[in-house]
Amino acid sequence: MAGIGVELDRIYGKNTITTYIIGFFYSTITTIAPMLIVISVLMLMRLCIGFKNVVYAEQELFSCTVLYIFIFALLVTSLLNPVLSRYMSDMIYEERYDDIYPCYTVGLFLNIIIGAIPGILFCYHEYTVGEIPLYYVFTGFCGYIALILTFYTMLFLSICKDYKKISLFFIIGMLAAFILSMVFVYLLKFPKGYSMLLGLTIGFMLTASIEAAMIKRYFKKNSRNYKRVLEYCALYWKLILANFLYTLGLYAHNFVFWGSYLRSVLVKSFVYAPVYDLASCIAMFTNISASVFFIVRVEINFHGYYKAYSEAIIGGRGIDIQNAKKRMFRQMGAELLGLVRLQFMITVIVFLMLEIFLPRFGFSGLVLQIYPCLAAGYFILVIMYSAIIFLYYMNDLTGSLLTSACFCATVYIASRFAVGLSPSLYGVGVLIGAMVGWTVAYFRLRSMEKKIDEHIFCRGTILKKGKGIRPTSVVYSLSKEPEGEEETDW
Repeated sequence: MAGIGVELDRIYGKNTITTYIIGFFYSTITTIAPMLIVISVLMLMRLCIGFKNVVYAEQELFSCTVLYIFIFALLVTSLLNPVLSRYMSDMIYEERYDDIYPCYTVGLFLNIIIGAIPGILFCYHEYTVGEIPLYYVFTGFCGYIALILTFYTMLFLSICKDYKKISLFFIIGMLAAFILSMVFVYLLKFPKGYSMLLGLTIGFMLTASIEAAMIKRYFKKNSRNYKRVLEYCALYWKLILANFLYTLGLYAHNFVFWGSYLRSVLVKSFVYAPVYDLASCIAMFTNISASVFFIVRVEINFHGYYKAYSEAIIGGRGIDIQNAKKRMFRQMGAELLGLVRLQFMITVIVFLMLEIFLPRFGFSGLVLQIYPCLAAGYFILVIMYSAIIFLYYMNDLTGSLLTSACFCATVYIASRFAVGLSPSLYGVGVLIGAMVGWTVAYFRLRSMEKKIDEHIFCRGTILKKGKGIRPTSVVYSLSKEPEGEEETDW
């Protein structure tokens, strides 16, 4: 996230309406543009191919395949991406650029292994039990792996501050996906659902390949120090679990309702809840603008205070450190409060507009009954994640892990309970889980504000850590004289 503040300062510094609009679009490009590009291309594919006229079973098979590809690719990459991002940032800070490509290689291998094992098992079940054609199963698996690689390589380019190139690569990949899907349908006469899936798979592979080529161009030297990357992952295991549990919590309520009466089972393999999943998607988009506003506010306002505090620690006086600390935490509170106010207004406006216009597009009934509670839950969830980011800033890995664990566990338990309630309360699991996670994060931040001096200055060691036989703690003994020395009179 760090690194776009300079550009945003330059844009917003002119204080005109035009520059504010430009700044908003620039912030969008650096945050959610890839997701919007993929969604736009999918909608355009469906429109140009005439997908609504396809047999319902083929429509559902394509939709479920894409749904599973995205959800489980995100879960797989959420394991290692945060710790590898931190490792790469540390190597850049230490100017050890030769150690970055080994990090990329190790992460690439681990992500493929972690993702491929459950993917192969599911594809085997889909082929043998669901009796889906092998070519369709294999294409779906390739799309799943390609998306894992795309998400993974995005991480390294974002650390290099190449946000515009990430969006450009997605445009290239999705444009190729759209053109190829048209070719497959109208020239090669492939089935429409398979043509869209194959086009998306090739598009993701192309995007990942271009991103990988750019990373290779940036980091040409390789120290082959792979062991250090694994040791780093073992050292920061809390960061791995924290991000994974947070991501799992995002989908835990969906998984619970996949087992409720709302669920549908397709080809004895895909389990989903179309009504609840659609309501979740709409609720997520209702609050998606908060991601843009959070990055803008943090990059423009908070990051400068954090940098000033860090510089004061390195070479400042005691009073400078205390003043910088107070200003930093004061600004942190202001950013959270400002985000709540701004996003609340936007959420209310978007909520009212969707309640009015969605029924005109065929979204009504149970979807609109479930949506309001989920929208409220996602609103608090965004604020909670902002607090987790601030815990990362403070290097409070225990606090971030505790927040994510409480959030994930509460979402699951409360959602199990919500299944037996009325449809208007189905989203109470997300609401309660986000409230619990936010409460834990808030008190961790308050505790960190009181104990940050201890957290910063009392974590070092005088002696270098190492492995081996621990030396004796006895320095001098009256009962036994050192060997090789003669007894002397004092």
